[in-house]
Amino acid sequence: MELAGQGALLATWEAGLAAGRSARALLLHTLARPGAGAEELLAVPLGERDAELFGLRVALFGERLTMRAGCPGCPEELEFTLDAGQVVGAARPAPGPLRVELDGWRVGFRPATPGDLAAAEQAPEGRARTVLLERCMLTAEHDGEPVTARRLPAPVQRRMAEAAAAADPCADVRLNLDCPGCGRQTLAELDIASYLWEELDDWARATLLDVHLLATAYGWSEPEILALSPLRRRYYLELCADA
Repeated sequence: MELAGQGALLATWEAGLAAGRSARALLLHTLARPGAGAEELLAVPLGERDAELFGLRVALFGERLTMRAGCPGCPEELEFTLDAGQVVGAARPAPGPLRVELDGWRVGFRPATPGDLAAAEQAPEGRARTVLLERCMLTAEHDGEPVTARRLPAPVQRRMAEAAAAADPCADVRLNLDCPGCGRQTLAELDIASYLWEELDDWARATLLDVHLLATAYGWSEPEILALSPLRRRYYLELCADA
């Protein structure tokens, strides 16, 4: 990473320390789509956003993601890997309006956006799902009569979720894992925004520790230290350790 890249990453990390989940995802998306404003980013379909976050992850930390998940049937901890490049390669253009028909229910809706999720997170307790449905629903009727999002039954809501996942797979990345301990199959979900934030947090804290050690040893400023290549920085740190 160039100096400007490292500075931008550290600034993003610092801004996100006291932020919530949606705000952190927005900060990361700003890195992935430089120059875009918050209004534009909040209106991007989730699958499109997450595909761009996977691309950012590849650029910053490489393609291979390593994850862990506990087995619900035994104490075994499952470790698995995912190729982020394959996820980006499977990304599709943002889908247009979607439609579901089931037992007299007819619903037209659009894919959810980060703005929708942020609004749902801020909704009163027990209202998050309804707020999300209200924002995404375009039309809804039952036996020809218009209905509100609150009246949509659970089977219709499940069908809507399935249709959205099929149309926009990057918005819902899930892996089926077989536990080597008990043989039970576990469904693991990957939230790339949260995963990437944890990686950025680890990187930022390690980088600032390097800055502290080299500044203490040599009196260099933070910009001077960040301007060093990773190889030269590591070499100086080894010299400090041997001193």
